[in-house]
Amino acid sequence: MHYGYLLIAVALEVSGTMLLPASQNFSRPIPTVSLIGCYAASFYCLTFALNTLPIAVVYATWSGLGIFLITLFGYVVFHQSLDWRAIVGLLMIVAGVVLVNTFAPHK
Repeated sequence: MHYGYLLIAVALEVSGTMLLPASQNFSRPIPTVSLIGCYAASFYCLTFALNTLPIAVVYATWSGLGIFLITLFGYVVFHQSLDWRAIVGLLMIVAGVVLVNTFAPHK
């Protein structure tokens, strides 16, 4: 279940980040409150993942998958371009997350 909490934390962090443009510099209340709630809930879920996983693994996975998904959604939703170097870098992030999780000791 620890990886379940971690994946929920990633999804909430990505959701909060995707709401940043909609908040228009925190001037729109509903997107602003929603993104703050997403970030808070993300950190809350991270605490449960930390009960059984090392902090280095949790943070590497949370930030790495977050970067990958935000970039992917930025491409799909906001039509932001990616050059081949960005794509290679993203694939390296995913490979790093897989390696960290494959060889991570569990409590």
